[in-house]
Amino acid sequence: SLSIAYVMTMFAILRQPTRYVVAGFLSSTSRKSTSRSNTPTTVITCREYREKARGDGGMFCDGLKLSRRPYCRNDKIALYSTTASQEAEYQTLEGHDVYEAEQTIKKSRFIGLAKHCTSWEDAQAFVSNIRNVHPKARHVCFGMCVNPGTERSSDDGEPTGTAGSPILNAIKGENLSDTVCVVVRYSGGIKLGAGGLIRAYGGSARLALRVAPKEILIPRTTLRLVTSSANAGSVYDLVAKANGETGGEEYNAKGEVEMTVVCETSLVDDLTANLRDATRGQITFIEEDNNE
Repeated sequence: SLSIAYVMTMFAILRQPTRYVVAGFLSSTSRKSTSRSNTPTTVITCREYREKARGDGGMFCDGLKLSRRPYCRNDKIALYSTTASQEAEYQTLEGHDVYEAEQTIKKSRFIGLAKHCTSWEDAQAFVSNIRNVHPKARHVCFGMCVNPGTERSSDDGEPTGTAGSPILNAIKGENLSDTVCVVVRYSGGIKLGAGGLIRAYGGSARLALRVAPKEILIPRTTLRLVTSSANAGSVYDLVAKANGETGGEEYNAKGEVEMTVVCETSLVDDLTANLRDATRGQITFIEEDNNE
């Protein structure tokens, strides 16, 4: 009968192994997957995925990598945390130019502006300048990622999580660091809803980020040191040979010079060892700031 056939069909469906969409591919629990051996950060259904990630193009959600498209609303998606060790080298925006893109959605004007930055103070100055340039804008929202790992964002009056987080996710989704992105909104009087705002802010940020040329981000470390002024010449020579930079020189009453040295993180150990040898140990590193 029809009811028996229906029951048999449902039983067959329920017996099928649960499928997982993992970082862009579909795998079955009935077959051992060799692509990943670690435990997923979390597992959500495709329905939850659509609700959370629809506004982010199905690529990233809350900093977690997802598949591009879910396959069935009852399938489950395994989410893995994205870490530096799992990703390729980080990039940043080239130079110090401001890269801009604009789109209009339901009469609201969204302007995305992005640039390279090296610190929270640098990002703050950029955001403040954008506010001055657009004093009549309804909202000036932003996301910033430096080091990578140091993150900040602001919804600037938009509903919580609908502006700053999508912008920040766009930066991380492009595998960028040392980057700040601002999205300016001139409201057109038509409400977009939470999902519409997430799509608008995230999409505007990606447009600006994608028009910008990129360069590999080389981790650099800042050292603050003190040594006798008689050793200053040796310090300058060794730092120059390591393709580093010096600055912030100050002299104290003891005739010592204090300065800041910046060089690639991979060269720090060799440089500090060479500086100790050249100064016969008469050097002190009083501050160290890793920008990895």
